[in-house]
Amino acid sequence: MSPRTPGAELPEHPDRLWRNPEPKRSYDVVIVGGGGHGLATAHYLAKNHGITDVAVLEKGWLAGGNMARNTTIIRSNYLWDESAGIYEHALKLWEGLADELDYPILFSQRGVLNLAHSLQDVRDSVRRVEANRLNGVDAEWLDADGVNDVCPIVNTSPDVRYPVLGATYQPRAGIAKHDHVAWGLARSADAAGIDIIQNCEVTGLDVVGGRVVGVQTTRGPIAAGKVALCSAGHTSVLAAMAGIELPLQSHPLQALVSELLEPVHPTVVMSNAVHVYVSQAHKGELVMGAGIDSYNSYTQRGAFHIIEEQMAAALELFPVFARAHVLRTWGGIVDVSPDASPIIGLSPVGNLYLNCGWGTGGFKATPGVGWVYAHTIAHDTPHPLNAPFSLDRFTTGALVDEHGAAAVAH
Repeated sequence: MSPRTPGAELPEHPDRLWRNPEPKRSYDVVIVGGGGHGLATAHYLAKNHGITDVAVLEKGWLAGGNMARNTTIIRSNYLWDESAGIYEHALKLWEGLADELDYPILFSQRGVLNLAHSLQDVRDSVRRVEANRLNGVDAEWLDADGVNDVCPIVNTSPDVRYPVLGATYQPRAGIAKHDHVAWGLARSADAAGIDIIQNCEVTGLDVVGGRVVGVQTTRGPIAAGKVALCSAGHTSVLAAMAGIELPLQSHPLQALVSELLEPVHPTVVMSNAVHVYVSQAHKGELVMGAGIDSYNSYTQRGAFHIIEEQMAAALELFPVFARAHVLRTWGGIVDVSPDASPIIGLSPVGNLYLNCGWGTGGFKATPGVGWVYAHTIAHDTPHPLNAPFSLDRFTTGALVDEHGAAAVAH
């Protein structure tokens, strides 16, 4: 396992990392959603723009949604220029985030392998490597022997159903501890004077004259100069309160962890053909994920047959895991847009901003989207990195189509 990043020892803390304030009756900015994206947006509103009259509203407990229900993979090796731009910006922020927050996020740059199992996989992978290099993203093409050098426990035998012909490799990619990321961002935002309000569900958006002026919540009405939606799979539900129909579908996405094991898996391995991705957490659990459930749902669990297929795929690639036991499973709610790329920017309603449609790739973008979304909110105009991800691309046709373009979408 990779060592902790410098300065990763836990600092001294007060009894609480953030306050638990009562909501005020008005704020300059209300952020709806207290997950990674909402917290990162609050952090960068304060840090980059000096905007601190901000409330982050979370209907449950802080970072209890997708932020606590993902597989923590961080990478930037996407095919299209627009995607590579925002994810590489995020990765560069990840590399300094522990120091920026003065909090140990346990970011481990152990690399990511995206396996190729067919000649078409090889062609697509090599194309993506060259596109990554043109965009300044570290990327390599490895043959089967090179895959074994990076991850000796991958089965590269030619006699399996999906033989490993090679892989793309991004050495700077890796994983981070998702709850530590949330706690560090929340502590930073709170220290700047931002109110983080849990158990506060938004039940309505107040729109007057085509502009949002506040929100209705289970803890009373709150007036707002600006409202920023950051609620992943429920963003379409919230936007509908303002009369906006978003081109999103929400699906369950499952993952699981094994019992604690000794360090055996040195990197992150992803396979689109057998559709599984595997890493080993800092404590020793194997963390595994698969594809989304095909049906639409807002449940935070999924179908058992997905787990069965996922385990079969994992054992084909990693026979060494045959006797490992599943410790627990969980699900998140992913919001998928028609081109599998996010929507970040202005909405048809004045002073209402959208950050949604991340599908299965939201965690890796956390600091990057917080940075550009804060810019968009502060200046009422998109940052150059999120300008291509506007809602109107679905009417202009300027799509950022990552479906199938960048291996597994996670």
